[in-house]
Amino acid sequence: MDKKKLIMINQPLVSILMNCFNGEKYLREAIDSIINQTYQNWELVFWDNQSTDKSKAIFDSYRDNRLKYHYATEHTDLGGGRANAYKHLVGDYIAILDVDDLWLPTKLEKQLKLFSDPDIGIAISDTLFFNEVEERALYGREFPLEGHVFREMLVNYSISLETVMLRKSVLDRLEYGFDSDFSFIADFDLILRVLFISKLGISKEILAKWRVHEESDSWKSSVSFSEEREVWIEKQARKNPCFLTEYKKEVSILHSKNFLLMAINSLSKNERVDALRLISKTNFTNWHDYALVCLCFMPFSNTLLHYLQKRRVKNLML
Repeated sequence: MDKKKLIMINQPLVSILMNCFNGEKYLREAIDSIINQTYQNWELVFWDNQSTDKSKAIFDSYRDNRLKYHYATEHTDLGGGRANAYKHLVGDYIAILDVDDLWLPTKLEKQLKLFSDPDIGIAISDTLFFNEVEERALYGREFPLEGHVFREMLVNYSISLETVMLRKSVLDRLEYGFDSDFSFIADFDLILRVLFISKLGISKEILAKWRVHEESDSWKSSVSFSEEREVWIEKQARKNPCFLTEYKKEVSILHSKNFLLMAINSLSKNERVDALRLISKTNFTNWHDYALVCLCFMPFSNTLLHYLQKRRVKNLML
């Protein structure tokens, strides 16, 4: 047997989930960043959510039996796609890469080392937020806390999905994987449930890149994140009657973030009364929040609102 193949057999398998719906623009870059990993014992579970562009042709151009194609029987939202693809993830570890994001070559190799601690269920790293003209690190020198950090992440969720690696044996302890009830926050939901029962480990370097473009769901439908997080809070309260009491402070802060995003959305539609009602439910934390109150009572340009929206969305979506 080939020595390289023998080494791979003795290494844990990483299953990589890639959801695709009309992702031809950046797809080849994303797949190439997987192919170029220094750690080679992986499989790519490619979930085609009934694309109508050249995505399948691009996928088929690769001659690598580690790339496994699945065509959705029906088109769903992103959360539904992740939930449907989840059952095909059979590796010892799970990673997720969307079609417009990238990995640096040592991403898998370096994160796998963190799992030498048997209590770590999820590993992350720093990532570059980038577009055609600029880039910036998500964390820089200020990384989140490691260890048992469910409470901290409930308040300040700051994990970018393309950096995540999950231990499959910890996922198997959950009631289910990705929740099809959520589209925009399916990763938020899954990761918090993992953090509730295991530890977080961090590779304190940039190992991935998240492409920032206004065609992405994160920008086009930013208010949907806050709306789904409100549903998430209600769902946790139904599952655990003590949730709202035990995490009262954290839930209050999360409500505040959600209502601010909703208020920005209402202002963008000139629904000032609704925006003011939403702002009144929040905890005022900085000058952006007071600026939004002022905008409820005065004329403003779309340029100013767009500026405030981008600043607050960056802070509140995470």
